[in-house]
Amino acid sequence: MKKRLQNKVSESRLTLPVVSLYATAVWLAAGLIQQGWWIQFGCFALSTFMMMELNNTNALLRIHSRMVSCSFLVLSCCACFLFPSLSGAISELFIIAAYLILFYTYQDKDSPGLTYYGFLFLGLSSLTNIHILYLLPIWWLLMLTNLQSLSGRTFLASLLGFTTPYWFCACWFLFQDDFSPLINHLSSLGDFTLPFDFSSIDNKQITVSLFLAVFAILGALHYWQTSYQDKFRVRQLYGFFIRMNLITFLLFCLQPQHSDILIRIMVINTAPLVAHFIAQTNQRATNILFCVMIITTLAFTAYTLWM
Repeated sequence: MKKRLQNKVSESRLTLPVVSLYATAVWLAAGLIQQGWWIQFGCFALSTFMMMELNNTNALLRIHSRMVSCSFLVLSCCACFLFPSLSGAISELFIIAAYLILFYTYQDKDSPGLTYYGFLFLGLSSLTNIHILYLLPIWWLLMLTNLQSLSGRTFLASLLGFTTPYWFCACWFLFQDDFSPLINHLSSLGDFTLPFDFSSIDNKQITVSLFLAVFAILGALHYWQTSYQDKFRVRQLYGFFIRMNLITFLLFCLQPQHSDILIRIMVINTAPLVAHFIAQTNQRATNILFCVMIITTLAFTAYTLWM
């Protein structure tokens, strides 16, 4: 079978180094050195590495390819206005770590240890962004339907894991005799706005979220058509990504003021879908679409940098 440009790119060992240099250049152009975003950049690099591990340990692609981590890098650069947020960078890192651990619990209802550590990272993520708590019931639902690992023991382990960081924080604030920071952190859960009120965010956030939604829909439609070629476990994991993307975009529409963390979650879940589309197709039409995707992505990145 003739290899097209998209196949050469997805299978090349040079793709990840080249894309990493591109992402570093975007960070530099956005103000990495001038603004001193070194911790954020370190979190970004670790997140990319864990996305690569997520692909390797779960065989998300049927071929040897680094497209999952490459897609994550490129899509993250489209939202370069998120680079300054330290809390967002830390939260994103912990969410990917939670994915990496929780996927090990697939069809294992007797895995309270792994479940505990997975939700421990989600709890740590919520310390920097409490609105992660909105998605907690969704993770439980996906454990039941996609990971098939939810049981009484794992549910209790997830509760214990998620609340562990708060127990330590409560002990610290008890020592300080001042619970107001913890109370203020938790009370921000009640900060709601009217649904579909996008006045709290700007055009680039709306544009990038729509851009990610289009890519996610494209990847989901492709996967539904070709999923029969993958193992049942991989199909369930991609179902996890698709459902989480749908819920995240819905939450973005209902409460757009939380766009910082929601766009990051959309990037995490969209990257494997885009990678699967690029790496597992080989038609003339998909090759043309791949070129269009590259040009569009570069244009979006330039637009957000300029804005």
